[in-house]
Amino acid sequence: QVQPVESGGGLVQAGGSLRLSCAAPGRTFSTYYMGWFRQAPGKEREFVARISRGGGSTYYADSVKGRFTISRDNAKSTVYLQMNTLKPQDTAVYYCNAVVNGAVPVWTDWGQGTQVTVSS
Repeated sequence: QVQPVESGGGLVQAGGSLRLSCAAPGRTFSTYYMGWFRQAPGKEREFVARISRGGGSTYYADSVKGRFTISRDNAKSTVYLQMNTLKPQDTAVYYCNAVVNGAVPVWTDWGQGTQVTVSS
C-alpha cells in the first residue's frame, strides 16, 4: 500500500495560519475515522484531532481546541487540518493516520510527515 502523504507545512510566525493536507489513496479511506498527530523534537508523538467517517463528528486535543479544524474529502481520500493562531509550541512534524478507539493509530506505516515551525 502507498504510504500517506502529508503536505502543507512550513515556517510561519506566531499568530499565523497553515493548512495541512494528507492524501491516503487505496486504503478504503472512507471507512476509517481519520486523525492528525504531531511529534515535537525530543517528545513522543501525540494526538491532535480526529474526524468521523462522514465528517460529521470531530474531536480535538485540549491544546488545539478552538484554533485547529479537521476536515476531509472522501472523494479525494484526503484529510485536512486548518491551523489558526499558531503558537511556537505547535512546532512539530505532523502526520495523519486512521484511528480507532478515539486516538489509537491503525496503520503501521506512517508517512514522512510535514514540518510545521512557528517562530515567536
